[in-house]
Amino acid sequence: MELWIPITIAAAFLQNVRSAMQKHLKGVMGTTGATFVRFGFGLPFAFLFVAVLHLAFGHALPRPNGGFALWVVAGGVSQIGATFLLVHLFSFRNFAVGTAYSRTEPAQAAVLGLVFLGERASAGALAAIAISVFGVMLLSVSDSPLGRRGLARALFGRNALIGLASGALFGVAAVAYRAASLALGGPNFMMQAAVTLAFTIALQTALMLVWMAWRERAEFARIAAAWKPSLIVGLAGASASFGWFMAMTLQQAAIVKALAQVELLFTFASSVLFFRERITPSETAGCVLVAAGIVVLLLVG
Repeated sequence: MELWIPITIAAAFLQNVRSAMQKHLKGVMGTTGATFVRFGFGLPFAFLFVAVLHLAFGHALPRPNGGFALWVVAGGVSQIGATFLLVHLFSFRNFAVGTAYSRTEPAQAAVLGLVFLGERASAGALAAIAISVFGVMLLSVSDSPLGRRGLARALFGRNALIGLASGALFGVAAVAYRAASLALGGPNFMMQAAVTLAFTIALQTALMLVWMAWRERAEFARIAAAWKPSLIVGLAGASASFGWFMAMTLQQAAIVKALAQVELLFTFASSVLFFRERITPSETAGCVLVAAGIVVLLLVG
């Protein structure tokens, strides 16, 4: 088994933990504050990863260059924009269709990887991406009265276009992070990923601090009051991102993101096994398609 595969699965699991903790924080702070803790409280851990790799394992520190800086800015800003659009969708009464189209990130990342990095995915990998993306989209509209037919009819609706834009920006971020890590040129994938993560989270933290100081100063007090759970979110988020960055240094971003859909299987497994919730036939079909796409991806990879 190639190393990027278990790294991606572990990152997906940690992201699931982070998301669950962020939902908990939404009860004590706003969307901006709950988003900020992912970056602000993850920053010390990101620098800790770099320090451990350098001081404890003796890996040399790479020298950032102009290309690296440009890709970090592109990735960091794109990720914030994608997250904003995704959160904006929740303000609409029927956001399921938009959320479904935002899940086209792996497919869009495949196109963007070809455009910006000249990376071509195999026919088998593209088929696996298509299967898993369709499964995830089906899961996203499983509770919506629109269903599968509505998903197709609403392709050019406002929510769908916002969702597609969100997925495109997430795709840009994934490809940019891979490009930034590769631009460092060494010494190894772990240190490249750790340094890319540290610079990215530092940029995102600074941007969000400026925004909150300008528009949402009340969030600072709420964040300070919930600093203990915020630390857990920061650790889980930074660890998950470190995993994503390592995996995307080793493998194309689109393929990593396709395998990352396993996160949804973790979510539904938790719903069934721990919360005893019943899933609908549509959700079952979506899970089967996601699992099938992952199996195909692993077989062709």
